[in-house]
Amino acid sequence: MKIESGNTNQHTLIIAELSANHGHDKSIAIETVRAAKRAGADAIKIQTYTADTLTINCDNECFTIKGGLWDGRTLYDLYTEAYTPWEWHKEIFETAKEEGLLCFSTPFDKTSVDFLEQFDPPYYKIASFEIQDIPLIEYTASKGRPIIMSTGIAELEDVELAVKTCRDVGNNDITLLKCTSSYPAPIEEANLATIKDLKDRFDVKVGLSDHTLGIVTPLVAVTLGAKVIEKHFILDNSIGGPDASFSLDEQQFSEMVKQVRQVEKTIGKVSYELTDKVKESRKFSRSLFVVKDIKEGEEFTEENVRSIRPGYGLHPKYFSRIIGTTAEKDFSAGSPLKLDL
Repeated sequence: MKIESGNTNQHTLIIAELSANHGHDKSIAIETVRAAKRAGADAIKIQTYTADTLTINCDNECFTIKGGLWDGRTLYDLYTEAYTPWEWHKEIFETAKEEGLLCFSTPFDKTSVDFLEQFDPPYYKIASFEIQDIPLIEYTASKGRPIIMSTGIAELEDVELAVKTCRDVGNNDITLLKCTSSYPAPIEEANLATIKDLKDRFDVKVGLSDHTLGIVTPLVAVTLGAKVIEKHFILDNSIGGPDASFSLDEQQFSEMVKQVRQVEKTIGKVSYELTDKVKESRKFSRSLFVVKDIKEGEEFTEENVRSIRPGYGLHPKYFSRIIGTTAEKDFSAGSPLKLDL
């Protein structure tokens, strides 16, 4: 599925992010793929790393998280819990294909890119915390596949350099996702107005990687031009895990998809043409009617002619031309004025 860039009624790519929502049980991971299809997702996304490809096993203060959802945990411990085993990837990709879902991943180093190439993924995703990893972006973009990048921790110059890096290796198929890297993210920090600015400033496709609670933020994002919505997805919140608290279950995700599709219909396209139903309704618009009996030879005045509903009479734009002219026949109250009269 191609990510569209226009503002017309295009299909928003809705991505279910599996992330750590499998509890290190492969059967849960596989069933989550199937549930994502039932919920109406277009794609399932996983993450390809190990604790050792992301960090080192160290518990000094540099590697210990302070505050937030994962307060006190070391990075190595968190990533050991959260990673998706590489030996699961083949079955996850195959299951997604069986279900008619797109499947792709976020690589976190060159080895993961090389590993993922065997699955012929439709996109690569660069995580927000890797948007400063220019060698990784350069290597990933060089594979020639469409690149989706989250901007959660990025300052403007970070985004500029990341986009330039993709383009410098000849990859211009870029989608930037507005993202707030808090877990969960406060809705007042979503700053969705940035979506249009990203599109206009960088001439790229745009979307949202969402960590807020609920589904309001994705719906608003679509109205602002988002063509991609990425949301964490979990089979059941009772599974727990690092991402469970800000993930949608199947029922919630399904409702989000349903509402996004309604929003798409509402946005529609730029059009000043009237549907048959609206044309039918025009008969209830205003027009010029005689509202008091008028004898032949009397003047049309503001007292005996008014612009009122319904719309069977003369267009109100002729009001000033009618007033002061003389009636050439009798008119009874309730008669619509016509040009031929």
